[in-house]
Amino acid sequence: MDDAFNDFVVARWPRLVRSAVLLGCSTAEAEDVVQTTLEKCLTSWGRVERAGNRDAYVYRVLVNTFRGSRRRRWTGERPTGTLPDHEVVPDPTTGVDDTDAITRALARLTDDQRAAVILRFYAGLDERQMAEALGVAPGTVKSRLSRALGALTHDPNLQELRGLTCTTTD
Repeated sequence: MDDAFNDFVVARWPRLVRSAVLLGCSTAEAEDVVQTTLEKCLTSWGRVERAGNRDAYVYRVLVNTFRGSRRRRWTGERPTGTLPDHEVVPDPTTGVDDTDAITRALARLTDDQRAAVILRFYAGLDERQMAEALGVAPGTVKSRLSRALGALTHDPNLQELRGLTCTTTD
């Protein structure tokens, strides 16, 4: 079990963390949410292995863990006055405009729509896997995704990013 779980974590960690960031977490929060998700999966690893689709199962735990973290007021963490010296700070100017526009557009979606977009286009799950991960019917997944894509298509920040202008006719 340890080798199978370790292999799974090594292969999926970056994508799970990025998915949590896209769901609305900071990088540090995303790592905490993914760690909690993987702890839950480790304690029931046999159930995860028996699941029809491990990724869908784990993403469902991730989405539920993310939602649960938003319900709590206190996370049990305390700020510290000193940061480790070895922390690597990425170049803050790389892709700032693109990242900002995308982040703001995703933030305007409902939680359910954002989860659908992340699971489909970032995690690469198909509709059946998404339905399993979200605990809803495939038709619900289709409608959430359709509404989310419609909202993103008409988002002025994304149109600006693509160099398009938004015009309305009354």
